[in-house]
Amino acid sequence: MTGPATEGRKLNRSFGGLVLLGVLLVVAGLVGLVHTAVATLTSMLLFGWLLLIGGLVGLLHAIEARGTNYFWLGVVVAALNLAAGVVVIRHPHGTAEALTMFAALLFLTGGVFRLVGSVVVRGPQFGWTLLQGAFGLLLGLLVLFDWPHSSLYVLGCFFSLALLFDGLGLIATGIGGRRIVSLVADRMAPEGDEK
Repeated sequence: MTGPATEGRKLNRSFGGLVLLGVLLVVAGLVGLVHTAVATLTSMLLFGWLLLIGGLVGLLHAIEARGTNYFWLGVVVAALNLAAGVVVIRHPHGTAEALTMFAALLFLTGGVFRLVGSVVVRGPQFGWTLLQGAFGLLLGLLVLFDWPHSSLYVLGCFFSLALLFDGLGLIATGIGGRRIVSLVADRMAPEGDEK
């Protein structure tokens, strides 16, 4: 017979697991921020393997769907994923250079559009939009002017920051969940004592 106390302990363990996973992600993010070149290479290899696995799964799905109108589309998409995965795994540095250039161009165009949009529209968030545009433009120019050298650290920095903030989010969720479980357990304890 499982009661509220047993369920509360299970939930506490689950939330404790989230906190542990969050701590691991935070540590990985901090290590990645210190060693951005390694983090860039790791993120490229991970990206390549994900493309390969996605291509294999897509190919299996296409084979299962043979005889339908979408068979050839599934085969083509799977083949493109497989080819891209092989290229990324075989040439991670070249892929990092290309993606860094793409990121710089995205920052530049996004910054220009925000700057122009904020000046033209002059909405309630004018100052923030103008600041975002200027920051995006500056970041794009900094990455672009240092390219291809910037490809050694830009993607690794983004990857590490994503790990860091995801880890902090998991830690906050785990700690908050444990607090809620303990609050509920405290409220239910007097009812259990009365019985």
